[in-house]
Amino acid sequence: MTESSKKVAVVMGSVADETVMKKASDILREFGITYDIHVLSAHRMPNKTREFAKSIKTSGIEVVIAGAGKAAHLPGVIASYTTVPVIGVPIRTSDLGGLDSLFSIVQMPSGVPVACVSVDGAKNAALLAIQILALKYDDIAKKLEKYKAKLEY
Repeated sequence: MTESSKKVAVVMGSVADETVMKKASDILREFGITYDIHVLSAHRMPNKTREFAKSIKTSGIEVVIAGAGKAAHLPGVIASYTTVPVIGVPIRTSDLGGLDSLFSIVQMPSGVPVACVSVDGAKNAALLAIQILALKYDDIAKKLEKYKAKLEY
């Protein structure tokens, strides 16, 4: 596989989540990783969300980053239809400050795992996706090592 064919799907539950989720696409772009952006809703677009999730493996997507707020079921719904790793990003809400989103994502039932980062942690979600890809692709592993080395001070 060429570097440009490696894919991550960045999914958000609403266009309003774009500000947070842009942090994921920025990091993916920095590493030269191809990504797709989708706006889907587990509640308002259940059929479209299901069809997307069922098509993940055949589309070449290797990791999904899914951000959602409030009753943040999007990452879990996607994970229920695929064996590709799903990383949930709880989006901060005005109601409960993102705690509602965090609990919705982190409390998945046994058998349907979703990795979960901090509230509004899209940057870390992208870095986790990159770490997953680095297990398979040496070029990404080398870039990740350089990135991590720059964090030292």
